[in-house]
Amino acid sequence: MMMNRNKNNSNNSNSVERFLYSSMTVAEMEARKLRHDSTELWTRVVQPALWLLIFGVTFNSLRALQTAGDFSYIQFITPGILAQSVLFIAIFYGITVVWERDVGIFTRLLSTPSPRASIVLGKALAAGLRGLFQAAMIFVLALLIGVEIRLDPVDVIGVFAIVVLFAMCFSSLSMLLASYMKTRDRMMGIGQALTMPLFFASNAIYPIALMPVWLQYVSLANPLSYVVDALRAMLITGNYANLPVDIAVVLFATVAFVALASVSIKRLLE
Repeated sequence: MMMNRNKNNSNNSNSVERFLYSSMTVAEMEARKLRHDSTELWTRVVQPALWLLIFGVTFNSLRALQTAGDFSYIQFITPGILAQSVLFIAIFYGITVVWERDVGIFTRLLSTPSPRASIVLGKALAAGLRGLFQAAMIFVLALLIGVEIRLDPVDVIGVFAIVVLFAMCFSSLSMLLASYMKTRDRMMGIGQALTMPLFFASNAIYPIALMPVWLQYVSLANPLSYVVDALRAMLITGNYANLPVDIAVVLFATVAFVALASVSIKRLLE
C-alpha cells in the first residue's frame, strides 16, 4: 500500500513537471517571436505615453481633480497609465491566436500531447513578458518627466509581478473571446469595444469616490481597478492595507480566465 502511494505521488509529480515544462516551452516560443519582431511593443506604448505626457501633465497643472493624500495628479495617474499600457497589449493577444490558427501554427500546437491548459498558460506567460516591457517603458518615462515614484527594490519587484499577473489575466480573457470570435476583424472589434470601458470604469484616472454610485459598483467589479490600486500602493502611496485583497482578486480572475480559455480554445478548430 505504501508503495502504491509513493508511486501515485511520483506520477503526480511527473505530471506537474510535464505541465510546467510544456507551459515554459510555449512561453519560450512566444518570446522568440518577440525577439525577432518587437514592432508591436513600440507602437502599443505610444498611446499610453501620450496619455501621461499630455493628459497627465495638463491636468496636473490645472489641479482639476482632487486626489487622496498629498499627491499630485500626475502621481495619481501614473499607475493607471502603466496599467493601461499593459491592458492594450493583453486584450488584443487573441488576435495573434486567431492568426496562428489561420496559418496552421495553432492547429499543430493543439495536436501535440501538451495539455491545452499548458498552452494557454504558456501564451499567458509570454503576454506577461510583453507587459513587462510596456510597464518598464512607462516607468522610465514617468521618471524622465519628474514623477515622484517609490523606488524601493521590493516595491519595484512587486510592481513587475503584478504587471505579469495582470497581463496573464487579460490575455487569457482575450484568448477566451478569440475562441468565440474566430476572426481577426471580430477580435479587433471586441478588443476596441472593451479597452476604453474597462479603462474609464476603473480608478485609473480619477478616484472611485468621484464616480456616480452606479459606476462605483461597476468599478469595484472591474479587475483593472484592483490592479491600479495595487500599483498605486507600491509606486506612490506606500499604503498596503488593501494589497492582499487586490492581489487575491487579480489572482482569482487570472485562474478563472486561464481555466475557461483552456476549455474553450478547442473551438478555434471548429
